[in-house]
Amino acid sequence: MLGGEVPFRNALPANDEFLALTFGLRPVTTRSHLSVCPHSWGMGHRRGCRWWEECVAAVLLCVLATNAWWTTYSLRIQKYVLIAMEALDQLLMACHSQSIKPFVESFLHMVAKLLESGEPKLQVLGTNSFVKFANIEEDTPSYHRRYDFFVSRFSAMCHSCHSDPEIRTEIRIAGIRGIQGVVRKTVNDELRATIWEPQHMDKIVPSLLFNMQKIEEVDSRIGPPPSPSAADKEENPAVLAENCFRELLGRATFGNMNNAVRPVFAHLDHHKLWDPNEFAVHCFKIIMYSIQAQYSHHVIQEILGHLDARKKDSPRVRAGIIQVLLEAVAIAAKGSIGPTVLEVFNTLLKHLRLSVEFEANDLQGGSVGSANLNTSTKDNDEKIVQNAIIQTIGFFGSNLPDYQRSEIMMFIMGKVPVFGTSTHTLDISQLGDLGTRRIQIMLLRSLLMVTSGYKAKTIVTALPGSFLDPLLSPSLMEDYELRQLVLEVMHNLMDRHDNRAKLRGIRIIPDVADLKIKREKICRQDTSFMKKNGQQLYRHIYLGCKEEDNVQKNYELLYTSLALITIELANEEVVIDLIRLAIALQDSAIINEDNLSMFHRCGIMALVAAYLNFVSQMIAVPAFCQHVSKVIEIRTMEAPYFLPEHIFREKCMLPKSLEKHDKSLCFLTNKIAESLGGSGYSVERLSVPYVPQVTDEDRLSRRKSIVDTVSIQVDILPNSIPSDDVVSNTEEITFEALKKAIGRTLKLFHMEGVVTLLF
Repeated sequence: MLGGEVPFRNALPANDEFLALTFGLRPVTTRSHLSVCPHSWGMGHRRGCRWWEECVAAVLLCVLATNAWWTTYSLRIQKYVLIAMEALDQLLMACHSQSIKPFVESFLHMVAKLLESGEPKLQVLGTNSFVKFANIEEDTPSYHRRYDFFVSRFSAMCHSCHSDPEIRTEIRIAGIRGIQGVVRKTVNDELRATIWEPQHMDKIVPSLLFNMQKIEEVDSRIGPPPSPSAADKEENPAVLAENCFRELLGRATFGNMNNAVRPVFAHLDHHKLWDPNEFAVHCFKIIMYSIQAQYSHHVIQEILGHLDARKKDSPRVRAGIIQVLLEAVAIAAKGSIGPTVLEVFNTLLKHLRLSVEFEANDLQGGSVGSANLNTSTKDNDEKIVQNAIIQTIGFFGSNLPDYQRSEIMMFIMGKVPVFGTSTHTLDISQLGDLGTRRIQIMLLRSLLMVTSGYKAKTIVTALPGSFLDPLLSPSLMEDYELRQLVLEVMHNLMDRHDNRAKLRGIRIIPDVADLKIKREKICRQDTSFMKKNGQQLYRHIYLGCKEEDNVQKNYELLYTSLALITIELANEEVVIDLIRLAIALQDSAIINEDNLSMFHRCGIMALVAAYLNFVSQMIAVPAFCQHVSKVIEIRTMEAPYFLPEHIFREKCMLPKSLEKHDKSLCFLTNKIAESLGGSGYSVERLSVPYVPQVTDEDRLSRRKSIVDTVSIQVDILPNSIPSDDVVSNTEEITFEALKKAIGRTLKLFHMEGVVTLLF
């Protein structure tokens, strides 16, 4: 053996002597010798003798193998393995990149021997040597070298279950550092694609997540954790694993991104970490912030695919996955979303329908006793899923550019089912009436979230005809919650100057100027929109006020609708139409052809008072303001239930009838016409009472009585206008128009089973 034989006895020579005997190394004394380590050891040979390096590697392999075999009999021998490995590391670091290749195979074989040993110190020693090797850059790739063994062994060390906590932590840290070394070595290699193969990622990623998860269980933090110090990064397996995980993801490319993400789902599924999902959220935040921004849509697609795969799991698991998707979308929305916009919404809406279907089935299949309790629990869990979906849709939609948001609004609106039509694209065959109502509410809530903060330059852009018509259809349904959602969506799209918050709550505003309403001059496009669609808006507001299941919020939203139209879209012609609408509502509340309750009749009167007070101050006509103020003052003294501040209180005394009230409690058309005419308004149309248009929506919305919406009002409140100022109360219509209206009415009546024609 070179330099003398190693004596196989219990007493071995000192360290320096051992190195000299083993490797033939001696202190450098002349310049001709090659220095191979920082500790002044050299090899007595000329430069370029590569056979000598191979010889030394072979001798070292033999010696270390012998010493590794000895460790099973005597722990004293371990220190000589440490010495030999230190020499090997020094030799490795001294080799030039051109001459390292023949030496590497022997070195890696030796490291593998150390990792296979059952001694923690030797495993750590082998890991340290491998990390040093991984940091060496090679000029040319090695096409035959593979690291399968090291991936498996380091992954196993990451899961160490040693009985001693300190040793267990030390082994796990060594395993994580080894994985980090494998990643660094392979990604810089021409054959770096091998490390991204699924069989390797299925070992590496769960090993890192396992160590990250352990510290999360011990230290359940609320909020972001503090930045770890340099010492923590080396001593804390969780911190080291997280850094390695970030580095791995940061090196991922387009072709191997999915291979790195899919094992995360498998780990979270296996360990049941979707409920609660704090760790899952933490993992995907790391993923989204570590990968390149242009690959974000890949991760979102993987989450959507996993959501589809787990669609039959418990509601809380699905809710956990959706919340993870929300966090991913929140991060991706700041960068590149990619081509997944419609896919995200389509998948979420599909799962929203599934959740509603599960909820409806649970309610229909529930029984008495304990089953009712289980059904109630499942019902609440499904609501968690639905709320998570709506929140995700809203957040995603609110971060899209306006042109994409318009498409999403149309996409969601096309899913809303309307009774009697087949224009929607959502399958509701298994939902039933209760489930259909639920899906309508969920979809409109989603639409409300998407439209929040939407600012269009013109109202035509925000409310095109293809969107306005289906949006207004649910506003005629016999469900006060649906009507509320439709109005709120309308407010989001109409309120282009953020005035809605100032109008919140229906009330008599003493001085509208204090609200500091923001408005601009009405543009030509908005004027054209009102000429085309104004009557449709008025009709829905008019019919919405007369619904018998209205609550206070409905009246507040209807009042806000009138106010926003006045601010955003009203010219002189629109103002006249809105006043006509308000007077018609007042007349309908007093005549009460719809047999509304006293509360609803007084609610309509209060809404009219609040709106006329607002519009009179907005157009700033003194005589108009004076008339409105006088009526409100008289109501305050004699009929406070006609004012919003009183009628919407919890306990409000209601009158027994409204027919005997004096006309001084009502807003009079002739007084309003006189005041506006003196300020230059064209008031001829004020004398014509407002009558809503007749459309097919009345039948499609399943209103209880078609008569409510197609009857032609001939008489109005006798005491609302003095007898000497009575004028014709019917719209000017031609014979052909009347003939078509009667024919359409008869057709509608026949479809509803009504055979009486009203004149």
